[in-house]
Amino acid sequence: MAEDWQQGGFGLYLHWPFCEAKCPYCDFNSHVARHIDQSRWCAAYLTEIDRYAALLPGRVLNTVFFGGGTPSLMAPETVAAIIERIKHHWPMANDPEITLEANPGSVEAGRFRAFAQAGISRISMGVQALNDADLKRLGRIHSVAEARQAFDIARENFERVSFDLIYARQDQTLDSWKTELRSALSMAVDHVSLYQLTIESGTAFGDRYAAGKLRGLPEDDIAAEMYETTQEICASAGLPAYEVSNHARAGAESRHNLIYWRYGDYIGIGPGAHGRITHNGQKYATEAHRAPGKWLESVEKSSVIETRERLSGPDQAVEYLLMGLRITDGIDPARFERLAGKPLDPAAVDHLVSIGMIETHDSRLRATRSGRAVLNAVIRDLLPD
Repeated sequence: MAEDWQQGGFGLYLHWPFCEAKCPYCDFNSHVARHIDQSRWCAAYLTEIDRYAALLPGRVLNTVFFGGGTPSLMAPETVAAIIERIKHHWPMANDPEITLEANPGSVEAGRFRAFAQAGISRISMGVQALNDADLKRLGRIHSVAEARQAFDIARENFERVSFDLIYARQDQTLDSWKTELRSALSMAVDHVSLYQLTIESGTAFGDRYAAGKLRGLPEDDIAAEMYETTQEICASAGLPAYEVSNHARAGAESRHNLIYWRYGDYIGIGPGAHGRITHNGQKYATEAHRAPGKWLESVEKSSVIETRERLSGPDQAVEYLLMGLRITDGIDPARFERLAGKPLDPAAVDHLVSIGMIETHDSRLRATRSGRAVLNAVIRDLLPD
């Protein structure tokens, strides 16, 4: 178990918590600030990279992911300094994947060129809709024209470009989603992330929904039909699903996210960042302070920055199952058994196979397409306790 993480790889996630505006559906740790001291934040990130390098030295680092928030608001010099420090401490995999999330409203050609020169190799862009009215409803500050222009700029500067769309939006019909999705796929380079709109408590949409003021959301059966249609259209366009919400051409999958789903180790740096790290043979879950000011001051004062929770073998087995069944590769039942100390319930496995929710092949256990559509129910059956 001490080296179990190596089966999933090793990555680093860095969280930039600032946005130009807070979207009403967003439950990520993002904040709007009038002034950001980029040099102060850069110094804090470098301090944390140094700390983790002393804790986990010598490992080959496969991926780096700048998430947020809106990391494209970072100064390119900040990004360059962070990447340089990371490469100073860890040997990098050949052709490492270094991703930066961007919003179309914060894109300009010069900034993207600078990000590429800093070492960013992949852009993930939050387009969210190809309809101006729906962009406004979603609280986005860009237009469709700006999104397309930003996408073109990204393609000029990066070989790998992904973008996100949200569907099952207010008053959206199945036919309108089909049209929008086909338009999106005509733009796509090699990867798209397609998420059903979910209403999370604590968000503006959550408050409106609770008050009965968020009208026009599709019924469950229409949303399910949108999901199935999404799988069919993307597969026919050469971007089949490799995860519940992610579609890619062969070889263009998000390597960083695959570390999560394959249950590798990843460092989480920045306000609210989560991590999974193995140290001295023990796996831990880490979570940094969520409040940006508290995180920054804690780093500067060398005080407690994060919580660290020891994960037992059974805890790890559950997390491996939860993450691994999201991808079409599925899980290795033998790895699950090593972590859990016991195999999956054979009766539950047989039942789910018989009703077409999971399949076993080549020593792998996978959720079928039907199973991934109701994955929470499949997992409940596999983990009845």
